[in-house]
Amino acid sequence: MSVTQPGTEIGIAGAAKPSLRRHLATSPRRFPRFVRWAYRSINNLSVPAPKVIVRPLVWIFLLVRDAYYFAMRVFICEPFFKSHCTQYGRNLHTDAHLHWVSGKGDIVIGDNVSVVGKVCIGFAARFSDRPMLRIGDNTGIGGDCAFTIGKLIEIGRNCNLSGGIQVMDSNGHDTDPTSRWNRQPPQHEDVRPVIIRDNVWIGKCCIIFPGVKIGEGSVISAGSVVRMHVPPYSVVAGNPAKVVLRLKKPDQSSQALG
Repeated sequence: MSVTQPGTEIGIAGAAKPSLRRHLATSPRRFPRFVRWAYRSINNLSVPAPKVIVRPLVWIFLLVRDAYYFAMRVFICEPFFKSHCTQYGRNLHTDAHLHWVSGKGDIVIGDNVSVVGKVCIGFAARFSDRPMLRIGDNTGIGGDCAFTIGKLIEIGRNCNLSGGIQVMDSNGHDTDPTSRWNRQPPQHEDVRPVIIRDNVWIGKCCIIFPGVKIGEGSVISAGSVVRMHVPPYSVVAGNPAKVVLRLKKPDQSSQALG
């Protein structure tokens, strides 16, 4: 039994013939060579860009773009997110993305908080009457972050959460295989609040597991998987995250400089 190679066609007599695409790409004849030359010329096409013409067009484009994003943020995205908040302070800002909020719970936000990009917030009401996400003053949340809340996730003041972070106070499934296959929720004691203290910086794409407490002034390196408590003023990294560096407290630093 003969096997036809990709890119070939079977002729009337059963002989394999090159496909039209392959013929145009490889044939030394005049017309295929002309087609290849035209294809390369189109791909390499470039036109002059006189500043007197291009700059006004760029300014118009930037003006229209900025006006669009301003209107989206001020009149649609920020009011949409504020409508989901139980309480929010002054200067709560988003950008031109609609955050995804599912389930019933309380979102309590302090002053000067920014929640940019698209953030997913999911509440699971079976573990608490009103699960809560609390964000302190002057904290910034990056895009593509996800919060899964069965009881409580609390983020302190002056924190910086980079993009792609996942924080959960529940694993979402029971550890018992039978219960898991029957789609049973985790046990009530397995849903443990996550507490992030003040002045914490969490790098991109970190995962914070249930019950973790991150001490004040700590830094979580990008890509870390945090399963245990993090001491105050420490740098952790890895999977599982471990302490790799100790930081000085602000008062110690000021004394050293003095």
